[in-house]
Amino acid sequence: MVGRIRGLKRGWHERSKIEKVEFQSMAMWHAMPWLFFFSWGSVPLGVSLRHETLPLVLGCSLIGVAVLSCVHVNRTLRRSLDHYLKRAEPPRLDLAVAFALMVVVLGLVLALQAVGGVKEETLVLATMFVVMPYGQSLAFAVPIRTFLIRFAVIDTAIVAGFAAVGVRDGRLVGTALLVAFGALVSLLSSRCGAWTLSVMWEADRAREVEARLAVAEERLRFGRDLHDVMGRNLAVIALKSELAVQLAKRGRPEAVDQMVEVQRIAQESQREVREVVRGYREADLAAELAGAQGVLEAAGIDCRVSGSSAGLPVAVQSALGWVVREATTNVLRHGDPQRCDITLAISDDRTTLVVENDGVPEAMPEGSKGSGLAGLRERLAAVDGTLDFASRDGRFRLAAQVPLARPGQDGPRRVRHQEAERVAP
Repeated sequence: MVGRIRGLKRGWHERSKIEKVEFQSMAMWHAMPWLFFFSWGSVPLGVSLRHETLPLVLGCSLIGVAVLSCVHVNRTLRRSLDHYLKRAEPPRLDLAVAFALMVVVLGLVLALQAVGGVKEETLVLATMFVVMPYGQSLAFAVPIRTFLIRFAVIDTAIVAGFAAVGVRDGRLVGTALLVAFGALVSLLSSRCGAWTLSVMWEADRAREVEARLAVAEERLRFGRDLHDVMGRNLAVIALKSELAVQLAKRGRPEAVDQMVEVQRIAQESQREVREVVRGYREADLAAELAGAQGVLEAAGIDCRVSGSSAGLPVAVQSALGWVVREATTNVLRHGDPQRCDITLAISDDRTTLVVENDGVPEAMPEGSKGSGLAGLRERLAAVDGTLDFASRDGRFRLAAQVPLARPGQDGPRRVRHQEAERVAP
């Protein structure tokens, strides 16, 4: 039992906020028909039934069919909601079964009215309950206008049925109003929550599309930068190469000069491409910290940022900026955090960046400590930095440390990178 409770707890923490809202809404919709069943149907009916054979048989049958109606609504609720959220086809068979059960319940109510087997006040409550299960199923499946038209027809049929068993005058008007009230309650309680869910899911999809567009826009920007750098130089190289070919065919010594110029332009193009790539990969730490705080607070997470990146070398800012990016992504993707603290501390010999958040599930999802953190280790290794992370008591802590090079102490690694840049194409 304890293990099952812990499993449910982990499952709850691993859900996104929208999934939690949908789960709570589903729980409310599952409970609603039973609430009306006990308050409007079974309890009042069981207390006021006449202790005679026919009324008891009709009353027990009414309670039994009402239970079947509630069970059927609960079983088909997920399919109905999926149809409203445009995830599934219309549940026509489920609606037909719900309608048939409603007709049977109505027939038993009319039979009790005809034999006088129960108090009139009790039948008033039972009449309101008659349309609740079917109304809940129909509210998810059809537009509001269609719902109102169908229940106008159902209301008319119910009033005609009560008139056939001897109900007259103002009681018919009251019956019509009771049926309309039950239908509106089922419509509002179901449709309003479903509409809220659809808006939330649409907003979530819009955020995903916005993120993809941002990535696509960045790729286009990078492509334009490369085109601006390489387009002109490649055109000049092509022209000078063609000219060198023509001069070589004629035995002109100027062909060598043209090829030397081609070599110079190609080397210049390599340098410019490296600068473009270096600028694309480098991240401004101050901008990343401000962006992370804005994104997390927009997601409803209290984010505190302390420390300043002023005076840090460009390479260190770039490496730590990528740490902030990856850490922010992990905070949004994993768990259900309420608070995130980002601390940047600079001492005489090192810079330390710590990102700590709560709301971490006991069992971290597969891949949460995979390629992203491994990539950060590689970036930090380029500046002799280290990366550590740990999850404990529902909190996740990621710490990156980068040493600050003193004058004359950045030789070997810096020289290796410069040599690699001169050799790299």
